[in-house]
Amino acid sequence: MMNDKLVFLGLLYFIQGIPYGLQSSLLPVYLRGAGHSLTRISLTKILYFPWVLKVLWAPLVDRTGTKRCWLVGTVAGLAMTCLLSATISPDVQYMSVAGSLLAMNVLASVQDIAADGAAVRLLRGQGEVGLGNTVQVVGYKAGSVFAGGGLLAVIDVAGWGWMFALLACVYGGVALFVWGAPVLDGEPARGQGEGRRGSKDVMQPWKVWKKLLSVPGTPWTMFYVLTYKLGEQGAITMFPLFLLDHHMTARELGVWNGVVAMAFSICGSSIGGFLLSQYSIGLLMRRVFMMRTIGMVFQSSLLVVLEPSPMMKVMAVLSLSLQHFIAGLITTLTFTTMMNCTQRAEESIQATHYSFLATLEVLGKLSFSALAGGMVDTVGFPIAFILFLFLTSSSALHVWRATETGVLKEQLKEQPK
Repeated sequence: MMNDKLVFLGLLYFIQGIPYGLQSSLLPVYLRGAGHSLTRISLTKILYFPWVLKVLWAPLVDRTGTKRCWLVGTVAGLAMTCLLSATISPDVQYMSVAGSLLAMNVLASVQDIAADGAAVRLLRGQGEVGLGNTVQVVGYKAGSVFAGGGLLAVIDVAGWGWMFALLACVYGGVALFVWGAPVLDGEPARGQGEGRRGSKDVMQPWKVWKKLLSVPGTPWTMFYVLTYKLGEQGAITMFPLFLLDHHMTARELGVWNGVVAMAFSICGSSIGGFLLSQYSIGLLMRRVFMMRTIGMVFQSSLLVVLEPSPMMKVMAVLSLSLQHFIAGLITTLTFTTMMNCTQRAEESIQATHYSFLATLEVLGKLSFSALAGGMVDTVGFPIAFILFLFLTSSSALHVWRATETGVLKEQLKEQPK
């Protein structure tokens, strides 16, 4: 039964990572190769905005219909969007490409709400929560690698149309799988009275917000998920573009940053799930956040110390791999922290609560990513990376103080058995 849950969740989060991979790895390289500025490339992050807004419609997904219906509907919608995208000529229809990715993000964000709600209901106990969050993170990143690394490497050969036709087949197959998935058979049907109560709460959102904020541990978790990736996200967004300007070709970046580095990220996320079963989350977070700060110092030094050379490429690949490995570890620890907090909420708002925290997590990353390009264009790479290092160090200090004062331990003290 546990394996069925993991396979089910893994597939959902795999296809959820595809739009992110297309936009974070394929689109920036495509635009930079076409001569666009770093500022304009960073502003394409606005296409992620549905992920910030998803908390507004999360109560509707929580209180109406079933998770199976929402999942099948959104995944089928993604398949149809990919079929339409296959007819686009990206060289001359830039706005159509942007519209297609925006539609994919809207559908994927709604799917995420239903998938998170299913995960919160299906996973019970620290062992299942740790493994489930590992599958969540690994599945999402595997989908991102598939779309942003694998497809970037073959798009010149296969072409835009065939690439999206393949994605449509993938989404269509998963929609059929979810329709018949037995792990959702125990989901209770919402009665008419419950539907009316749910609709009333949706129409009175302040009641929902009051319930969300009253869940123990929520204020600390909100601030944490908003800030923990600021410096890291700036570096992850800008360092590959620095390499594209100075040391690497787009094809090389597709391999090293889109595939190899993401493979390290997936490895870090997987190891994070194992470590959670062996050590306390507070101890792990303290050590891993310190490791991330040291890695940021190393990467920042590459901008000013080394000249373009084969050795620079080796050091850059090492830096990318280390950065993504630690980022994977931290992401698994963070999503486990979020789910532990959410499982203290009443069941009727759990999907909304988790989506709320996930929205803040995306908002923190998205807002800084959108500004990072303009910052680099204004002050240059070295100064910008000093700011990234400062934010990374501040995040490590915030986590260290939380574990020392007992805030983090208090949040995680009560676990579902």
